[in-house]
Amino acid sequence: MVTRQDEVTQGEFNPWLRVVSLIESAGKLLGLDPDLVQRIVAPERVLEVSIPVRMDNGGVQMFTGWRIQHDTARGPGKGGIRFHQTVNEDEIAALSGDMSIKCAVVNIPYGGAKGGVRVDPTKLSRAELERLTRRYAFSIAPIIGADRDIPAPDINTDTQIMSWIMDTVSMLRGYNTPGVVTGKPLSIGGTLGHAGATSLGVTICTTALLRHLNRPADLESVIIQGYGKVGAPLVKFLTERGIRVVGVADVRGAIHVPEGIDAAKLAEHFAATGTVMGFAGATEVPSEDFFTIPSTIAIPAALGGVIDAHVAETMSANIIIEAANGPTTGEGAEVLNRRGIIAVPDVLANAGGVVASYFEWAQDIQGYMWETDLFMQRLEKTMNDAFEHVWKRHQELQVPLRETAIAVGVERIAEATEVRGLFP
Repeated sequence: MVTRQDEVTQGEFNPWLRVVSLIESAGKLLGLDPDLVQRIVAPERVLEVSIPVRMDNGGVQMFTGWRIQHDTARGPGKGGIRFHQTVNEDEIAALSGDMSIKCAVVNIPYGGAKGGVRVDPTKLSRAELERLTRRYAFSIAPIIGADRDIPAPDINTDTQIMSWIMDTVSMLRGYNTPGVVTGKPLSIGGTLGHAGATSLGVTICTTALLRHLNRPADLESVIIQGYGKVGAPLVKFLTERGIRVVGVADVRGAIHVPEGIDAAKLAEHFAATGTVMGFAGATEVPSEDFFTIPSTIAIPAALGGVIDAHVAETMSANIIIEAANGPTTGEGAEVLNRRGIIAVPDVLANAGGVVASYFEWAQDIQGYMWETDLFMQRLEKTMNDAFEHVWKRHQELQVPLRETAIAVGVERIAEATEVRGLFP
């Protein structure tokens, strides 16, 4: 993991150093003891594992995986597992730190963790993917569990991956362990309402911000970068609340429909073609120009680090809602602040997913499934309460929403750390 001493030689965006900087800045803003801040910064546990996988051709290929537990002062670690060819330790460490803050911001009893495997899953057969998943689950099994660390889906992982992990851990322990992961199918302890929860949380934060700014929803225009598990439901949710979605991007390019995109028709088109490109009535836009599309709200819902200084300088929107994890670089955030662009940070905006995971975990422990209406009511209340608290602190601290949300999370982690003391 890159350290603070390495920062001057780091030639490109490093997400871990970005998280360290945010936590340290929050500590200064809150007047916390520097020693306490360093306790919060340092990950509690970093596990790197080698994953040998028997390939379909009979050979063995090696992969590398991680599970990092950043802070568990407030409860068990919580965070997704991603399978991607660019995954590295710094990325996983940064995401685990984000999870610590995110869980504290929405005030659920979790700490932060994250996992990943450096692999391109599109190049694996289903059988190879299962063997990879089960061997990775076997390797991290000693440090995960319903009372220790609860993984969930992330990029390129889904309900099937979670099922294989849950089954592997259950076989190792000799009893059923539904609470070891969240994001599972209903048949093995999943929950009603989990699908689309992150997108709903983003929508709730968007409408809450507009309410505080006295901006009518029907006068807003939104662009969404990413049309996957988060971006696709967002088009529907925002449209249902009267907000016009005028642009969408996926890995193949971007489209612009000034009068607004029909969510159902776009979903139908994507199901048939696998891309938003070629959507009837849309103008195609180069991916590098996506954020210049005329709009009032921009929602990055893809990978991290996409809002750099150049993008922040040229974007059309005056509000950003961060649906992706870590989409804005430090330089990008500085430009947004200078331009007066309001950013609802990822640790608040996309926390609907972890809130839903918390609900699933609670139901697994209780052995009782909630009705969908109850699930949705509690999700909306939790997200609204979190936004209102951050907004109140924003007015008190007189700093941008990003710094405010980080401060709220760090403040709650610091309180738990101090109350628990230092052992031995």
